[in-house]
Formats: sequence, structure tokens, C-alpha cells
Amino acid sequence: MKLSVVIPIYNEKHTINEIYQRVRAVDIDKEIILVDDFSTDGTRDILYGLADDMTKVIMHDRNMGKGAALRTGFGHVTGDIVIIQDADLEYDPNQYPKLIQPILAGKADVVYGSRFVTGEYRRVMFFWHMVGNRFLTLLSNMLTNLNLTDMETCYKVFRREVLERISIEENRFGFEPEITAKIAKMDVRIYEMGISYSGRTYKEGKKIGWKDGFSALRCILKYNLLR
Repeated sequence: MKLSVVIPIYNEKHTINEIYQRVRAVDIDKEIILVDDFSTDGTRDILYGLADDMTKVIMHDRNMGKGAALRTGFGHVTGDIVIIQDADLEYDPNQYPKLIQPILAGKADVVYGSRFVTGEYRRVMFFWHMVGNRFLTLLSNMLTNLNLTDMETCYKVFRREVLERISIEENRFGFEPEITAKIAKMDVRIYEMGISYSGRTYKEGKKIGWKDGFSALRCILKYNLLR
């Protein structure tokens, strides 16, 4: 089976080379799809030099958000399995083999990588981010009737056929509750796997903030109750 790795990117000139090399080094048949969401810090200059037989580089002509970048990337995948990879160094591509294993074994159609049910390492950081994440996950679970522990995780893995049945509408971080609500309404098998996590501070480039939390709340209600 072939893996498609979709990487949404915005202003990550300090990390994009390293995460790209880490993804390439994973010993799995794959393609890498880099979607730049109109970076202004020099990231685009780096990306132009990465395109090759394994790697597609796609440039947005204006900044639209992570969800929009993922929507663009999903439209170019050709692999059997699709995984989302952030362009920073918070998530470790060496986790790919175990994340795709439930799909390869024929047990799962979707796999979420949880930062909270894990024996792996994780950086100890923002308490209130954790509280907000767990609140949003709890509310999402109440409306989807799933028992996820980490709805907001970056690492979401899909059989391509599942993604082809979903239309992504949200342009920013509302993508996470939106796609969770939509797969919950489908006849698919969802698994969770514990993952390591090396979170970064805002000084180090973290972008998600409290406004995105309110947006996530809106999306949980919208895609579970109004659709």
C-alpha cells in the first residue's frame, strides 16, 4: 500500500527542511504533498527546491488557513492511505508504521493519534490548552457518540476512499471537529493509537489560539446539530 503524507504549511522556514527530511526517511512507500498557505517568511523559497518524483509542492495564492490547505492537498493524493503531518516538529513521522497498522490489518478505516492515551513521551506544557482540548473533545464525543480522547490531534489517518466521501468546508482549525463529525456519521471503523508529542511554545511558532477554540466550539455544534 502507498501512503500519502499531506503537509499544510504556513511560515515554517525554521522547521520545514527538518520535518520534510524526517518524513522522507520513513521506510514506507509514499508520496509527500506540501501545500504552502501563502507563507511570507521565506518558506516558499525553500519549498520550490523540494519538488521531485516523490514530492508535490502546491502554492496557495493567498492565505486561507489549515483546513483550506488540507482540502487542496487531499485533492492531489494518489495513495491508498492518507495521513496529515504538521510542518513543525511537534509530531514524529517515525510513528507512521504503528498509526497505519490498524488499517493495514483490515481493522480500521480511520485512525487518530492520541497525545493523551500513550506510554510515549510528551512535552509538559500549557495546562489550559489541555483543559480546552479535553473540553472540546468531550463535547464532540457527546454529540458524535464516539469515545475519542484527542479530537484535536494532528495525526489523523484515513483510507483514501473515506476522504473521497467527505467535503471539507472549514478553512481554518475548525477542520478538526468538522471532519470528526462527518466521519462519525459514516459507517467506518475508527481507532486510536497513542503517540509521542513534543509541543512548542508561541515563541517557538505555535499558532493556534483562544479564538480557534471558540471556532472549534462553533463547528462542533454546526456539523453535529445543524447538518
